[in-house]
Amino acid sequence: MKRLPYLWLKGQAVVWLLFGRSAQAMDVFQQMVQRYPQEPYPRASRAHLHAQAGRHAQALEDFEALLQLQPEDARTWFNKGFVLEQLERWDEALAAFRRATDFTPKLDRAWYGQGLVLIRLQRFDEAIVALKRNTELQPMSPHGWYQLARVHVDRKQPDEAVKIIRHLKGFEPKVAAQLERETGLLVGGTGP
Repeated sequence: MKRLPYLWLKGQAVVWLLFGRSAQAMDVFQQMVQRYPQEPYPRASRAHLHAQAGRHAQALEDFEALLQLQPEDARTWFNKGFVLEQLERWDEALAAFRRATDFTPKLDRAWYGQGLVLIRLQRFDEAIVALKRNTELQPMSPHGWYQLARVHVDRKQPDEAVKIIRHLKGFEPKVAAQLERETGLLVGGTGP
């Protein structure tokens, strides 16, 4: 029974992670990747541990190997994009985030990632489109709204930023206040 040793190792890794022992979990994932190279779970787990530890190049290797196993997995494309963004490889990160949304159009984090990279590339029109899509998918998350307001301020569109700040006051007043301080746009009331 080949699955039993696999499940035993997986269980060990999970226990190590529950106790915050990522180095020991990494050792188990290393064994699993060597013994079961076609299994996505151990490689994905190892990649996440690498990324959390700031070992982005190693994480990228694992995500690329994962995409060989499952080329249409939007989460893996997103994770690859995230790591590429950390490595400041903007064009490649953008391409990975776009692949993620090609496979899963409702993956809000990938739209947000696109927005951030497009801001870095100073492609503001495209960043607005990506961030608007993110806020449609995650209307109660302040992150996309915050970045969208910042882009409008940078583009000398204070009226659009004011609308967003007013909107944020309705559910994230601290973020709205932060934007007011950062932009100098003082907004009274809530609603559109």
